[in-house]
Amino acid sequence: MRTAVVTASYAADFERCRLLCDSMDMRLKGDWSHYILVEQRDVARFKALQSARRRIVDEREILPDWLRPFPDPLTLGKRRVWLGPHAVPLRGWHVQQLRRLGMGRLLDEAVIFSADSDVALLREFDPADLWEDGRLRLYRRDDAITASMAEHVRWVKRTDALLGHEDGTGSQPYHDYINTLIGWRTDALAALLDRIEKVSGVNWMRAIARNRAISECTLYGRFVDGLLNAEGHVHCAEALCHVMWLGNGRPDRNDLQSFIRNMEPHQIGIGIQSFIGYDLNDIRQIVLP
Repeated sequence: MRTAVVTASYAADFERCRLLCDSMDMRLKGDWSHYILVEQRDVARFKALQSARRRIVDEREILPDWLRPFPDPLTLGKRRVWLGPHAVPLRGWHVQQLRRLGMGRLLDEAVIFSADSDVALLREFDPADLWEDGRLRLYRRDDAITASMAEHVRWVKRTDALLGHEDGTGSQPYHDYINTLIGWRTDALAALLDRIEKVSGVNWMRAIARNRAISECTLYGRFVDGLLNAEGHVHCAEALCHVMWLGNGRPDRNDLQSFIRNMEPHQIGIGIQSFIGYDLNDIRQIVLP
């Protein structure tokens, strides 16, 4: 089946996104197209990455007219904030999630393979391998979210409110569905958006944007497990991406090489958060020697 690889990015991550694209072109096999979702003002810059398999998507094709970006006065205009009459002020990472969710109503491909723009592939992979006997692999770490993980717990509770769980959120711990390389069934994602609209009585984006507690992976995972009984999916605890979520404040090339050597056999890529401070040239030289 044809796969839609979806990446939400922005100007400051352009070179990281270029590295993702270069690594995909070298190592991603099979039948796929790549959609890069960006703010309108960034479209011209990202056009440099466009190809026969890669399209740059203006967020105006996805977001409602009432939600618009502005310079963020709290950062003296260095960052952006999205404002609208039906939303709390949203940061870029909130809106990136809305863009990805919105692709569920725009794509014809059977599966969306979400890849963050700070990911790079180090091993060959065919997205067709996400399927097992007609079921899509759903990344899930069982009982991984505990009471000490306050932000994750907020995401779970907000998700269950959006999905209209009459029984409430239930007892902790909760399953964790979050990673930077994950697959979603497009039909299940469209059904998720329909469910949010049925529960809230308003457009799904308006319902989600009322609160900054947004976790797209949690939304999808808890919808599939809680309301679809995992139909069309098979659970998998093996993350495809080896992620460096936090740094020690002293980025070192030797630490980077050690991190990559610690990839598990089933992992195909790495994700290094940009704020950690590793030199992108060092990452590129390792990823594309």
